[in-house]
Amino acid sequence: MLTRLLSGDFPRSRFLALALLIVFLGLAVAPFALSGARPLNVAATICVFIVLVASYDLLLGYTGIVSFAHTMFYGIGAYGVGLSLYSLGPSWGAILLGLTIALVVSLALALVIGLFSLRVRAIFYAMITLAVASAFAILASQLSDFTGGEDGRTFRLPEMLTPGYTLFEGEIFGTSINGRLLTYYLVFVSAVALFLFLLRVVNSPFGRVLQAIRENDFRAEALGYRTVVYRTIANCLAALLATCAGALMALWLRYTGPQTTLSFTIMMDILLMVVIGGMGTLYGAVVGAALFILAQNYLQELTGQASHALAGVPLLANLFHPDRWLLWLGVLFVLSVYFFPTGIVGKLRKPNP
Repeated sequence: MLTRLLSGDFPRSRFLALALLIVFLGLAVAPFALSGARPLNVAATICVFIVLVASYDLLLGYTGIVSFAHTMFYGIGAYGVGLSLYSLGPSWGAILLGLTIALVVSLALALVIGLFSLRVRAIFYAMITLAVASAFAILASQLSDFTGGEDGRTFRLPEMLTPGYTLFEGEIFGTSINGRLLTYYLVFVSAVALFLFLLRVVNSPFGRVLQAIRENDFRAEALGYRTVVYRTIANCLAALLATCAGALMALWLRYTGPQTTLSFTIMMDILLMVVIGGMGTLYGAVVGAALFILAQNYLQELTGQASHALAGVPLLANLFHPDRWLLWLGVLFVLSVYFFPTGIVGKLRKPNP
């Protein structure tokens, strides 16, 4: 059963298996083990970004495509669901309609970008995707009557997903089973299902061809594989999964806007997560997303505590000042690249000499 779920792609490392188990169990029990809104928001964000980063790894790690348009598809998913709920009201039909439209738009754009751009190589394709993504972000900001502009749109969810909804009276492990918890598990279960789907894709014959194209596209072409077709399909699959991730984030936040889904900063974060976790592994998306988002949310507090503990040493106290947490995030990234050049998962999977 486990072999089928993981598509035969086991961690192949005790430490990696333990890390993945910790992340999975931590996310599965987060609403019951953690109190407060912030930890639950961090857990939901990790779930969404695991899907987003894994879908990007399908492009970068498995196919060798460098794209800067991934956040565009992420934003299309968020705006599709958000604007549908805003316009039609809080209903499951509005969610389904918005997601369907978003998936169709993403598929069309990914297909066009793939067919017209994947024939060019490396940096030229990356620049084309960057231009398209930038144009889409500007368009979302300028069409304020429709998208809400820079302020974005807030919307209501179906009653079952609202915090005021209670599935039944009483509590489980001290936690009320309300709409917010149901929304979290909708995000969690969807993220697990999408990740397992991606595992199946990369471990299928199609996935093996993508890896062959990454290693040597001329040889793959010589063997009879139409590399442009395979790259275009991979681009479309990655776009559709990023769209689903955006829709999940919109449902969780009950808001969509350019800064939360279309920002170029998010694209850089995705790249960092892929590199930290390990390209071409998928499991790297789990490890990279969990570590990076935890650092983003809690590193400032840790540096603040360190600064307070070192109050007697002014130089060190200033160095660990909470306002300098981004400096330490950068240091951690440099150290991870130095000690884990193939990513954390790549290092853990490397056989011992």
